[in-house]
Amino acid sequence: MKVSGTGRAGNSENKHKMKIGILGTRGIPNAYGGFEQFTQYLAMGLFQKGHEIYVYNSSDHPYQEPEWNGIQIIHCKDWESKIGTAGQFLYDYNCLMDARRRNFDVLIQLGYTSNSIWRRIWPKGMIHMINMDGLEWKRSKYSKPVQKFLRLAESWAVKHGDILISDSTGIQDYILEKYGKSSVYIPYGADIPADYSTSVLEQWKLAAGGYYLVMARMEPENNLEMILQGWLASRKIKPLVLIGNPGNGFGRYLVKTYKHENIRFIGAIYDQQTVNAMRHYSALYFHGHSVGGTNPSLLEAMACGCTMAAHDNVFNRAILAGETSYFSSAHEVRNIIDMGLDPAMILDRKERNLDKIRENYNWQKIIDDYEKVLMNAKIPANPPVGPQNSR
Repeated sequence: MKVSGTGRAGNSENKHKMKIGILGTRGIPNAYGGFEQFTQYLAMGLFQKGHEIYVYNSSDHPYQEPEWNGIQIIHCKDWESKIGTAGQFLYDYNCLMDARRRNFDVLIQLGYTSNSIWRRIWPKGMIHMINMDGLEWKRSKYSKPVQKFLRLAESWAVKHGDILISDSTGIQDYILEKYGKSSVYIPYGADIPADYSTSVLEQWKLAAGGYYLVMARMEPENNLEMILQGWLASRKIKPLVLIGNPGNGFGRYLVKTYKHENIRFIGAIYDQQTVNAMRHYSALYFHGHSVGGTNPSLLEAMACGCTMAAHDNVFNRAILAGETSYFSSAHEVRNIIDMGLDPAMILDRKERNLDKIRENYNWQKIIDDYEKVLMNAKIPANPPVGPQNSR
């Protein structure tokens, strides 16, 4: 990696410190969800490797300090809580305008939905790495006009990004086939918990191995209704527990429609130890996600040693391969529940999934892969001279 007079990324084997900005999430420390958790791991991992890291935080983030564990926090005005979705676009605009003054070596954009419309003001003279996330336009919660816009946003991101990251081989194949552009496959990661407490089950009067579990956002593409209908058609030997916030329209519909003493909507849970224990002690964990790439909750369930049942799609198959039972209908959900599995097969699948976490989805490997891509990237030629490039 060549080291120029400004210390910018070049193309030599000599490693040097890079100045990296990360935007596209609500910020760190994680107080929201999967992308924010990923940001926290990525930022801390790159910082520990000696790089100078800046993370953009929403002005509404509960953490308001200028630094977190050595990582610089840039607070930008976020109007989402006041004006809704439009506020996301204004937040990203504010982040990008600030980034134009920072002279980063690399700007990592997590997601593209509200970033790519501002592509004309993307800071020049730095590498733009874009994590393409999932196929957002396929989400059924969006209207046809919104889905059309999301397709456009996706195409803008693919066209204008310097480095594209796909968190799934399914996304990687899609980008290549659809746009003829290569992307780098780097998935998310998960930690294998050290221990699990059965005491967390007591508040819901559950026993270890005595319930089936679903953990997901209450959205149609997560196939919750398919799982509920399959459970209702089964012998219903064990209760079905659903973790997720039922406060949106679809969530309220599910709660109202599927009333049964052994269907338990217990709401969202954000304490990681509680979630891990709930996963670990479930008799069967249903993963119904059908849109997107490497879903963090799937990896976390594998890391917790869950017996898996997954919706049959290219994204889930790329990760689980033969280490799960697949379903694509309520009838198949019923069969998985009623037929059961051989205990030796269950143990083998669990061990194989844990091996995948250790070998393919551990955070150290993922951080190493990101750094490798960054250190071999080239800064765009002829950076403009002006205020946005002054340190």
